[in-house]
Amino acid sequence: MTITSSKRMHRAIRSVWAAGVCAALLGPLAIDAAQAAATTAPASVAVQASRAPTSDAALIAHGEYLARAGDCIACHSAPSGKPFAGGLKFDTPIGAIYSTNITPERNTGIGSWTFAQFDRAVRAGVRPNGDTLYPAMPYPSYARLSDDDMHALYAYFMHGVAPVKQSNRPVDIVWPLSMRWPLGIWRYLFAPDPKAFDATHYSNPVLARGAYLVQGLGHCGACHTPRSVTMEELALDDLDGSSYLSGGAPIDGWVPSSLRGNPRTGVGAWSEADLVQFLKTGRTAHAAAFGGMTDVVQHSAQYMSDADVTAMARYIKTLPSTDPAEQPYAFDDTAARALRTGDASAPGAAVYRDSCTSCHRSDGRGYTGVFPALGGNPVVQGKDATSVIHVLLSGSALKGTKTAPSTFTMPAFGWRLSNQEVADVTNFVRSSWGNTGSTVSASDVAKVRKTVTVTAPELPPGATRH
Repeated sequence: MTITSSKRMHRAIRSVWAAGVCAALLGPLAIDAAQAAATTAPASVAVQASRAPTSDAALIAHGEYLARAGDCIACHSAPSGKPFAGGLKFDTPIGAIYSTNITPERNTGIGSWTFAQFDRAVRAGVRPNGDTLYPAMPYPSYARLSDDDMHALYAYFMHGVAPVKQSNRPVDIVWPLSMRWPLGIWRYLFAPDPKAFDATHYSNPVLARGAYLVQGLGHCGACHTPRSVTMEELALDDLDGSSYLSGGAPIDGWVPSSLRGNPRTGVGAWSEADLVQFLKTGRTAHAAAFGGMTDVVQHSAQYMSDADVTAMARYIKTLPSTDPAEQPYAFDDTAARALRTGDASAPGAAVYRDSCTSCHRSDGRGYTGVFPALGGNPVVQGKDATSVIHVLLSGSALKGTKTAPSTFTMPAFGWRLSNQEVADVTNFVRSSWGNTGSTVSASDVAKVRKTVTVTAPELPPGATRH
């Protein structure tokens, strides 16, 4: 079972019209895990030096690095499509929208954009024609990017990305909900004015760099920060209150967990080295990436420099717990002893024994770097069990990275387990080995089942399923 926090994952949209004219604008942003898994992108989009002066090569290379740090390719590349050519579908409560072509093709992409137009789109969320972008583009986070980084990004997208002639798909939203002017009201009310990041709030350059990356290019808050009823993030940085990075609402059936210092439900028990390892490999002794976070690791974090990943981890470790009363995890061997002696009488214990112990062990400690621990896992202990239910129903895959090349897969069990059986094993995992998660019911599982794809594994030729 691969379970831990999902960063932004790449972003699905729930929308609420902020102007009060229509219902539903936009909220948490995540790419559907199945779509993202099908998106194939090269390890490095080659810089086309022939299209830019040699003197600009370093600027273009820096822009490529920044584009990776911002994970631009994940949202702007459709499954089996060309990098950055757009077309990825985002389902919202009022219809579908599609990511746009940001290659330097002049007619269908952004090749005709000036730097000022590019800058205004990225940092202020306004297209050259004056329309406001859907906040699926995390411009509230990008508003703090520096001028130098914006120039590097512009150089890369204009001279380091292959142009692709591919028209943008119109939104599948009926009128009057398709009107864009309410988006402008939302932007006016909730999006910050573009303003360069102020490093003076942080005690040293490393923390400042980490804050800049987490709050800006990394746009971690887009998924990991709760939102109001009008779907703006409750805080855009740690200076704006304790809600920043305290955990988000479910996104495509995954719950972005807290990145704050909560000892059980956040990353309070993780060291700086644990966070660095997680960002570079997607796996630690505590947990493993799932859902959209696997794509963040795959397309973005694993390519970042050790210095930048360390800065991000160090900054995250400065965020205090949101619950002073939350106690650290302490291992309890009651469930492990029962399983080892053949006692599977507790609800869910038999399912766990038959389907889970081979990877996660009777003591719930898993195998470090391979199959994550369930005991003490912050997602397993979170208030919302949606992620645990989702991975039990549909499975998950942790792809290899440069420094952790092996791929490990959690199989789907939804095709053979009933809603009650999934609820029972979820409750068993969330209450064993010292875990303190709340209980779920079969109806809770049924709700999640409606939102995920559950398929039975293929059988060998001639085999039948009983």
